[in-house]
Amino acid sequence: MSGAGKTVCVTGASGFIASWIVKFLLQRGYTVRATVRDPNDPKKTEHLRTLEGASERLHLFKAELLEDGAFDAVVDGTDGVFHTASPFFYNTDNPQKDLIDPAVKGSVNVLGSCAKSPSVKRVVLTSSVAAVAINSRPKNPDVVVDETWHSDVEFCTQRKLWYVLSKTLAEEAAWKFAKEKGLDLVTINPAMVIGPLLQPSLNTSASAILNFLNGAKTYSNSSMGWIDVRNVANAHIQAFEIPSANGRYCLVERVAHYSEIVQILRNHYPTLPLPEKCADDNPFQPTFQVSKEKAKSLGIEFIPLEVSIKDTVESLKEKKFF
Repeated sequence: MSGAGKTVCVTGASGFIASWIVKFLLQRGYTVRATVRDPNDPKKTEHLRTLEGASERLHLFKAELLEDGAFDAVVDGTDGVFHTASPFFYNTDNPQKDLIDPAVKGSVNVLGSCAKSPSVKRVVLTSSVAAVAINSRPKNPDVVVDETWHSDVEFCTQRKLWYVLSKTLAEEAAWKFAKEKGLDLVTINPAMVIGPLLQPSLNTSASAILNFLNGAKTYSNSSMGWIDVRNVANAHIQAFEIPSANGRYCLVERVAHYSEIVQILRNHYPTLPLPEKCADDNPFQPTFQVSKEKAKSLGIEFIPLEVSIKDTVESLKEKKFF
């Protein structure tokens, strides 16, 4: 019980990744202060309240990302903070209001509360490979992306990649703020996160898999990194607990084209009506590699993509999404 006697805060605790972080923290004996938008909404909190250890050591708080000082009281007196709260979706008519402000200002607001509290020893921020790999550098199967890469703000803006832009700007702002205030910050940069859902609502990354199961006719011509939510949650906690942890940690089990995802689904579920063709006739977007070296220093044993996909499907089935 490595967390016995320690108190930590998890922001956006009802989300896909955060729910698993809360689960693992409780298992390790931590007392968890979890922030949600509405502690009285059972859809957002019931799955957290029923976790093992929750009745004794989970405390829910209401906090709004854009409200100055909203996290001061929650963070004060904690040993560490896991800041996961940030919107994740692709389509919006107002990217500044819907994605960029909550990601950037929200991160600085939470870090501001951490800077005021002398008890906080380290902040672990949920960033994304979206803040690492989206730029004009060529990618092919021989290219290895690692933590020294950065996404290009201009490149993302020109292509209207608003979610990617929000994560890139948020991480930049967080590092700048942490440096100015002398905060011990570590970022976790996962790729597309899949695996079993604890929360009752459908999250964006699981819906990418669900879309295929619900009769999509085509798959996208794109290659992306994939990672299991259990690895991601564990990496957050390891990044907090291991004193030498520092900087950024990319988390990618494998980069796979959507055609490969469909093939894995077909291997496991041959009777499902899965898409047969790509959305366009262009050559397949190349895959590339993402270094696992730094992530392995956190003791992460990567769950194979095939297992993550199967567990995602079984979880979606269990929750009656299809």
